[in-house]
Amino acid sequence: GSEESKKGSSIFSGFRALGLYSNHLPHVVRFHKKHREFYIVTAVGQCFHTYNVKKLGIVAVSNALPADIACLAADRMLVYAAHGKVVSAFAKNTQVVHTYEGHQADVHLLLPFGDHLISVDKENVVIVWDVESEDTYLRISFDNASFEVRAVMHPSTYLNKILFGSSQGSLQLWNIKSNKLLYMFPGWASAVTVLQQTPGVDVVGVGLASGQIIIHNIKFNETLMKFQQDWGPITALSFRTDGHPIMAAGSPVGHIGLWDLEEKKLVGQMRDAHTTAIAGLTFLHAEPLLITNGADNAIRVWIFDVAGGEGRLLRFRMGHSAPPNKIQHYNQSGQHILSAGQDGTLQSFSVVHERFNKSLGHGSLNKKKAKKKSVIHDTAKLPPITTFASESARQSDWDGIVACHQGFLVATTWNYQKSSMGAHKLEPERFNKNRALNVHATAVDVTSCGNFAVIALSSGHIDVYNMQSGLHRGQYGKDRAHSGPVRGVAVDALNQLTVSAGADKLVKIWKFTSKELLHTDNLPASPASTLLHRDSGMLALALDDFTISIFDMETKRTVRRFSGQRGTFSPDGRWLHLVDCFLVDAAAVSISFSPTGNFLASSHVDTLGIYLWSNNALCSLVSLRPLPADYEPTVVMLPGTFEKVGAESLEMSEYMSPAQLEKQLITLSLLPDSRWKNLLQLDIIKKRNKPQEPPKVPKAAPFFIPTIPGLIPQFALPDTSSEQVEALPTSKVVNLGVLAQKSRFYLQLEDALDSNLYEDPVGLLKEMGPSAIDSELRVLAPDMGGDIRVMQSFLKMISTMLLLKRDFDLAQAYLALFLKLHLRIIADHPSLMEEAERVQELLEETWTSTQTLLNQSMCLLSYIKSALL
Repeated sequence: GSEESKKGSSIFSGFRALGLYSNHLPHVVRFHKKHREFYIVTAVGQCFHTYNVKKLGIVAVSNALPADIACLAADRMLVYAAHGKVVSAFAKNTQVVHTYEGHQADVHLLLPFGDHLISVDKENVVIVWDVESEDTYLRISFDNASFEVRAVMHPSTYLNKILFGSSQGSLQLWNIKSNKLLYMFPGWASAVTVLQQTPGVDVVGVGLASGQIIIHNIKFNETLMKFQQDWGPITALSFRTDGHPIMAAGSPVGHIGLWDLEEKKLVGQMRDAHTTAIAGLTFLHAEPLLITNGADNAIRVWIFDVAGGEGRLLRFRMGHSAPPNKIQHYNQSGQHILSAGQDGTLQSFSVVHERFNKSLGHGSLNKKKAKKKSVIHDTAKLPPITTFASESARQSDWDGIVACHQGFLVATTWNYQKSSMGAHKLEPERFNKNRALNVHATAVDVTSCGNFAVIALSSGHIDVYNMQSGLHRGQYGKDRAHSGPVRGVAVDALNQLTVSAGADKLVKIWKFTSKELLHTDNLPASPASTLLHRDSGMLALALDDFTISIFDMETKRTVRRFSGQRGTFSPDGRWLHLVDCFLVDAAAVSISFSPTGNFLASSHVDTLGIYLWSNNALCSLVSLRPLPADYEPTVVMLPGTFEKVGAESLEMSEYMSPAQLEKQLITLSLLPDSRWKNLLQLDIIKKRNKPQEPPKVPKAAPFFIPTIPGLIPQFALPDTSSEQVEALPTSKVVNLGVLAQKSRFYLQLEDALDSNLYEDPVGLLKEMGPSAIDSELRVLAPDMGGDIRVMQSFLKMISTMLLLKRDFDLAQAYLALFLKLHLRIIADHPSLMEEAERVQELLEETWTSTQTLLNQSMCLLSYIKSALL
């Protein structure tokens, strides 16, 4: 394809992902000796995040890998991530510094071990790598049928020893330096899922698929104690090291069991610590803190500060555990994005910092009962939110968010400031709470004053409610507003008009207060969704035939039609024409443009995060050209994911502007104003800048080599060829020949009289500052050692500039200064007068055409601004 077809987006570039914290892989805890601080590392798709435990603030996001991370591990210096058959080592939590390649199958277990790294793949091959050289130190192959490696650990103080656990239940202790199997433990007739060192030397915690936990002494091959958990296989084990003999064990259902190793009994249950399996759990060394993570996209830190009790939730980071259905910026700051997920929660994500994130919770028909039972066991739990509308105008007085739920008639209100579900359940009385009618809310809008909510139903009804009292305040249409489901509803900025669009292919405009129907318009296809840009009164309708119609509320007619996509307005309401287009790996489900215009937010199919795209037009010049009808967009990777090797460059080919677009067009120079604008005021500026005291002569020779004055620095090198100068260093005799020396500009003007080529002298002037230009023009006069013919040549140079229509601004400035300095001389010499008249003719001609073009443009602009299209 052409260069044009290779680019991604010219307006947007991927910035970062919000709301991604954890997946099904266990976290890794690291301790930074210098900072005296603990850090948590969690995998998120193709990269990993590092958080400090103190505040759970994100410290680093690693560079993305080409595939999803399958296993994480870390030592003092590096973080290791397995992806496919390859293991990568990261330094500073961000960049890959080592790559270990040699496995023939996917790697699923990693264990850093001093200067070595142990990796195990799905075909049961164990490789011991030298970390620095990336060489294979040792390779051990196990037989799948008799010993399939499921867990690996290094028993504390056991030099060069590694303990392997198998899915057959047996354990093997190996010396990896001598490559010898030292001992085989028969096991407990159940697959080993976890191996964990206890605080005691020689003693290992073994988690089994049967839910049993074995505390075993490997020195004497003696089982010290057994525990049984009834929640399925053990997923993680950790031991307290702050003086309490407590062990925590994770389960696939999200519960954590707390066992006392002295009393040998269960002392606590942390039920529903996560809504999915406990992926990882770690007690911090010598601290009463337990860190857990799970595939529910959450990291939680629990504190044990009550004697004998369960852990209390201290701090957490949590995103959606199922993909978002709809996202929308909340209020005009552009700093918060509301997101309704398929997990049934409504959450707010901050684009500034994670600490401002908050969850408004899960929808419930009975909040009090839900609090007692906990969300997981709430029978009156509401289905996921499909769409919502928010307004912050009265957020401190009453609820400001209204939401529709999947297949549900009742619309709910939510309170942003209280971070909870609101006071009202909005439902019309006409259906007598008959749930068998299969009617549900389809669209909603909150007025800009925050006082009213307009809710549309699948039955074609549209109702208005008061947000403060929750009371019904009327409906649109005698019986109903539309004959089929309503697909979109919106109220204008001043509460004058309500607009609705239905599956009956009609757009209707109503008076907001009197509910009177003002206008009906037909659509070419059934609408899927609508979006009103309140400031401009433009309504965008995404139709089922994949076209977008723009409807003007004021003139009540369709003003634009675009084919091929669903969209969002830019904050100024100007971009909805196809000037930019890019593809992403996963289809976008919802998009929202920040009210400040700095970010576009998007959510996608099967992804839990919200992706931010920065608007390049805010910080650089983006030339927006209409894209051709056959434009083929290229795939742009989501922020925080890896760009496939071999993917075409997504950078837009830089447009190099020619020196002059067209010969008939006037072209200005690109020089800064300071180079030419003040030429006529130079005397005043010099007078104003005159120093108070005369400059002092330096006592010694200068340390720096002196430079020639000018805008482009050049060193003034001593002229060693002149022997006279060396012979007479203190000579006071003035050499008149030096003063009368002609400048380069003067000589080039002389040459141009014969050649008629004026590019070089113009180029020289462009490099000079105002003072130098002033000096050069002064010495053209006969009384300053100049010549009338050279003055004539200067005027010819101006004529050439005007003829070529290039550097138009400079031609005006240079001519103005020339006339100011030499007006009398020009008047006294007929040859100069003749040349000056020629310049005048050219000037008038150019100005007339310029003036005409400007007038035409001004006229067209004022018409576009005032006329209603």
